[in-house]
Amino acid sequence: MINRLKVTFLFGIFMMLFSASMNAQLKQGELVDGIAAVIGNEIVLESDVNEQMNYAKQQGASNIDKCEFLENLLNNKLLVYEAKKDTLIENRSAAIKEQANAKYSQMLSQFPDEKSMLAAYKFRTAYEMKNAIEKIDTDTYYGQAKYQRITDKADVTPNEVTDFYNMYKMQLPEIKDEVSLGQIMMFPKLTEAHKQELIDKLKKIKQDIQGGETFESQARIYSEDPGSASNGGLMKNISKGQMVKPFEAAALNLQEGEISDPVESEFGYHIIQLVKKSGKMYDARHILLLATPTDEEVATAKKKLDSIRTLILDGKMTFKDAAFKFSDDKRTKFNAGLIPGADGSSKIEKETIPGTISYELAGLNKNDITTAFEDMDERKRKVVKIVKIEDVIPAHQITLETDYDRIKQMALNKKKSEMVEKYVNKQLPTTFISIDGRYDSCNFKGDWKKESIKK
Repeated sequence: MINRLKVTFLFGIFMMLFSASMNAQLKQGELVDGIAAVIGNEIVLESDVNEQMNYAKQQGASNIDKCEFLENLLNNKLLVYEAKKDTLIENRSAAIKEQANAKYSQMLSQFPDEKSMLAAYKFRTAYEMKNAIEKIDTDTYYGQAKYQRITDKADVTPNEVTDFYNMYKMQLPEIKDEVSLGQIMMFPKLTEAHKQELIDKLKKIKQDIQGGETFESQARIYSEDPGSASNGGLMKNISKGQMVKPFEAAALNLQEGEISDPVESEFGYHIIQLVKKSGKMYDARHILLLATPTDEEVATAKKKLDSIRTLILDGKMTFKDAAFKFSDDKRTKFNAGLIPGADGSSKIEKETIPGTISYELAGLNKNDITTAFEDMDERKRKVVKIVKIEDVIPAHQITLETDYDRIKQMALNKKKSEMVEKYVNKQLPTTFISIDGRYDSCNFKGDWKKESIKK
């Protein structure tokens, strides 16, 4: 029963049902084929159903019922179908197509050439693969937009939260050991001499290109961008707004074929060559030298953070104020440094804490603060941190007293799910539906079996 409840909540949290869509249709080494159902003019692929089942298994679900997952996808496709007819939902076809081209270019940058990428993802042409990406993004946008329109006014009262808890409390899982953590993170600052060394190296590379070397060959030798170096620094179909501002400003101020002077960005230092510009899209090559701090620069940043830690421990500054004033982490500096958990709250399951941080926290208690230590951010850049244990929440059975906000969100998700199901059931009598005969034995909650695709 717990797994059935989880499936209901999955439907309530719409984005979770689309979270594996890219993997379902663009997974390396797998062909996409087999139609499971048609709703209006929308199609559910057999691979969509299988991928959603695999995703649920990875999240710990058991007793998987394939029919339930198909029905969830049928519901979502019907939302997409209805959203495209809804005049109050903005038509973003052009923007989505641009976005698909940008994603294609980003994926291409991970391969030595286009042929290798198409072979890896089992597509025959670039056009076919771009269309697949565009279809995924289109479904995500329209499905989410319709879901939000239907559930926009959903809310739950305290009595409804209590009723929900009383009805499902025997099915709700135990909460594992959790903590709330605050952090202050800094990027080690490069010395002026180190910055000048990177700039001078890029100037020399530019001189060599102007002297007869090709930009492509120099990018393969010197660029530290893992996504584009092997492709001669080339990035195709970049849409305006996609790159960081210093890069884009420099690139779009160039003439085709022209090479910029060294440009500083949050990633390091670049020289950029504009290859082609067409409307809101452009192609460019670049050579990146990462702003990787030296051991001495890391040590300097640690010393500064440790001095801030001392101010906090001496009561001269709160952790919240220090995070706001000194942290380079935009996600947390405006929220007292609190690191968000998987559900958006400040509670993090202890077993999911990254190894580096977990090691530093060993032996510490509530309100303790680590000394400064080196770590990597989500972009694999060196950073230094101090982390505070704001709270420790032992494993416990979920209750209204300890987990009201969590239970309220569950109750709200259930109400939203019911609102969407009601909407879907209202549309079924006037919507064309055709389901593959392999699902004839399914007992759907909705009246989906109006027609079958015979094997």
